[in-house]
Amino acid sequence: MLPISTTRRGLLIAGAAFGATVLTEGAPALIQSAQAKGLAPTDSMRGGANNYRPGAPIVERIGNGGFWMSGTVRRAGDGAPLAGIRIQIWAHTTEGYETDARSHGATLTDANGVFRLEMPQIIPAFGQAHGHLAYDGGAFKTVFLRPVMQSSHDKSLKADFVLQSA
Repeated sequence: MLPISTTRRGLLIAGAAFGATVLTEGAPALIQSAQAKGLAPTDSMRGGANNYRPGAPIVERIGNGGFWMSGTVRRAGDGAPLAGIRIQIWAHTTEGYETDARSHGATLTDANGVFRLEMPQIIPAFGQAHGHLAYDGGAFKTVFLRPVMQSSHDKSLKADFVLQSA
């Protein structure tokens, strides 16, 4: 039998050894649990649907551009990228308000589930520089996002969707 040290250092070493044993032997169960649960769906954000316009057209760019909105779209559960998904984007910009039809546009995801749309610079509305994005197709549950920029001087904003079957 090994002697047990009751010094602070001895207790810390013993605790660390015990923790390492539990984590090492319990790791497969933790990994299986995480894999069984899968990737959770994205919840709609409060205020995300403000000034939403159903059926906004698919466009190559909104206005004169200069700012990039981008992100990914994946399927809940297995996280597979979703191609051909329509994402609508709108914001208060240097060229228009969120309520203006010209401030709205949509784009489609590529084969890797990535979308990207150029638009005018987003500027603060109600004290925050933010964008709006929506998935509103029929195959998955509708999701509205309202990501806030860290700085109104940023030239891009990213928002990711994880969609759950309808």
